[in-house]
Amino acid sequence: MSTFESVLAQYEKNKQVAGGNSNKVSQEDRMKKYFTTLLPKGSRSGEKRIRILPTEDGSSPFKEVYYHELQVDGQWVKLYDPKQEGKRSPLNEVYEGLMMTGVEADKVLARQYRARKFYIVKVIDRENEQDGVKFWRFKHNSKGEGILDKIFPLFKNKGDITDTEKGRDLIITLGLTKAGNGKEYTAITSIIPEDITSLSNDVDTSKSWINDELTWADVYSKKPEEYLEMIAKGEVPKWDVETKKYVSNLSEETTLMSPSNSKSEPIVDIDPQDDSEADDDLPF
Repeated sequence: MSTFESVLAQYEKNKQVAGGNSNKVSQEDRMKKYFTTLLPKGSRSGEKRIRILPTEDGSSPFKEVYYHELQVDGQWVKLYDPKQEGKRSPLNEVYEGLMMTGVEADKVLARQYRARKFYIVKVIDRENEQDGVKFWRFKHNSKGEGILDKIFPLFKNKGDITDTEKGRDLIITLGLTKAGNGKEYTAITSIIPEDITSLSNDVDTSKSWINDELTWADVYSKKPEEYLEMIAKGEVPKWDVETKKYVSNLSEETTLMSPSNSKSEPIVDIDPQDDSEADDDLPF
């Protein structure tokens, strides 16, 4: 199956549906591996230029991953849903429990605990090629108005835009817009393909990008079950220096501190993509 056929099959399937992390990368390097579409402060419009990298086996470059979106200690975060690995998912348990009550108010509340589909694609940020491969995460849109809905027609009309020799860079046009709550956020207004060009004029550079073994799982953290359990209970997980594990903010431990202050901390998940888009599917 060709890359185009893989993307076509994936896109058509998703149109019909509504709705442990490796330590290969240091936190400093991890920050360079996120591709974001956030506009700089003070800017109301802008452009980004990327190249989507091909897959070795011709499968779709858009990996489907499910995340919960919740506020933790006042900050919006995306939490990987372990259910997709066949593991226990405390947040899904809350969602399912609320949906089973039959109470309309509980159904509304349940929406904030539902895992949502995202796509993660491996790209080269043309403005920062020295950073190597990056990962772009964006949300599935059941209304057909999302980012993938803007990219898919390019495959359909231009062929395999990921091809190393006959592919195309993409120009992403950005603009500030307002969400229903009045908050401004960066929106992607268009994605336009450039003329056919090779991935890189340097053969060795092109090979290094294609053969880079880094995956999205090396960049995006997966919180442990106890962390998700605390979130499901409405608690705030904190890192305990002595026990080297997460404990509830309701604990009487005196050694609690932010993971960023502990030398024995787990990987800190500071993701600039967490607040990169408005969520019109949430009830707040």
